[in-house]
Amino acid sequence: MTSQNSHLQRHQNDHDREVFLIATPAMGMLTPAVEFARHLVRRFPGRLSATVLLISVPHWPTIHSYTQSLLATSSPNLNFVLLPTMDPPSPDHFNSYVAHTFALIDQHKSHVKNAIAESKRRVVGLFVDLFCTSMIDVADGLGIPSYIYFASPAGFLSFVLDLPILDSELASDSVNEFRIRGFANPVPRRALHATVLDRGDGFFTYMYHSRMYAKTKGIVVNTLRELETIVLDSLSASKVPKVYPVGPILNLKGSTEWHSDKAQQEKIMKWLDNQPESSVVFLCFGSLGSLSGPQLEELALGIERAGFRFLWSCREPPKTKLVPPSEYANFDEVLPNGFLERTAGMGLVCGWVPQGMILAHQAVGGFVSHCGWNSILESLWHGVPIATWPVYAEQHMNAFEVVKELGLAVEISLNYREGTVLVLAEQVERGIKRLMEGDIEVRAKVKDMKAKCRMALMENGSSHESLGALVEELLASN
Repeated sequence: MTSQNSHLQRHQNDHDREVFLIATPAMGMLTPAVEFARHLVRRFPGRLSATVLLISVPHWPTIHSYTQSLLATSSPNLNFVLLPTMDPPSPDHFNSYVAHTFALIDQHKSHVKNAIAESKRRVVGLFVDLFCTSMIDVADGLGIPSYIYFASPAGFLSFVLDLPILDSELASDSVNEFRIRGFANPVPRRALHATVLDRGDGFFTYMYHSRMYAKTKGIVVNTLRELETIVLDSLSASKVPKVYPVGPILNLKGSTEWHSDKAQQEKIMKWLDNQPESSVVFLCFGSLGSLSGPQLEELALGIERAGFRFLWSCREPPKTKLVPPSEYANFDEVLPNGFLERTAGMGLVCGWVPQGMILAHQAVGGFVSHCGWNSILESLWHGVPIATWPVYAEQHMNAFEVVKELGLAVEISLNYREGTVLVLAEQVERGIKRLMEGDIEVRAKVKDMKAKCRMALMENGSSHESLGALVEELLASN
């Protein structure tokens, strides 16, 4: 065979190679997995295709709309497949969202196996996220390498990997601080995941995930080396699967591509267009975050006392378990008497917001955030400093990391938990003032990290090189 024919044959074989991905049906997990799939197929165009398997959740309108929009964009290089709809397990049988989600995903193992087995291409990898580790058994059964796509920070990955080691300390109420691999500071108990502290079925689900990670060929993390240097170095020196930092992987258009409320989007952007540069504090608690009752009143009073222009995404808490927040019909009924009238010239209260577009707007000067990892990365990408207000999941540890370890945020709260801790108006006022005008060092660090985020994804950048090494490994797989 001539050299030219050999070269042609190699690229034909490359084109036949395919990876599969499956992610938890939650916006904070699914959207970064989809963006990662796009990065994979773009890294060496034409040499690798990807199929994203979607779990149907018709009872969640937002996710349902998003998955339907994905199905309409399938192409030969990036295909989206909706798995058969199954009745979700009864939430009454679980005491945590984590355990219920894991059970829902586990129901689809046979469907995932069938989808992969039916592929006409050579499947060289299955990527699963934090809650989809039961699918690693499917990959093993088919003789396919498995990888974790970790949409949270490397700091939280380090904690999950160390769970079996930390188990006895976590069980003891007398231990208030923990040494976690890659953290310079001891991590306080109040910064840990509530599910872990409760030690119910959700805790043992996390223990299961921790042990499953060791069976994978690699762990892909949505972070960059320049952001989490110490943690990543610590993981590289440990006996864990190879870690690939490939971030920040973001969908900068966000929900504007598929969310139906275009009028709301236009209203918000028009309002921002009329505000001075860096004058607005943006408050948003994520796709699953909401506040209610006394906490809502304290937040409103704190915003008003701080005296800055504000854009507040205020959403109604779920009425039943395991459903997302909804939109308030009337803000007057839930906010302090006269609040909307007194702040009419300074602020805008709304429901759903196009977060990515807002953070990119020049009028926004600070972000009060629940500290979901996607939100942190978006804020760093746009150079907008954060004031921390974690609500659920690993957000408390994320908040601790960006404030105490990295110096990239200011603190409103590090340990808020719905129903157990009340963040007072004085804390809100103090945190917003510090965010908007008080901490020059944090603002400078965030500006520096903005540049590093962009450089990491450019040619020869750290994340660009890490993604390239991963794709080369996939293409070399037999």
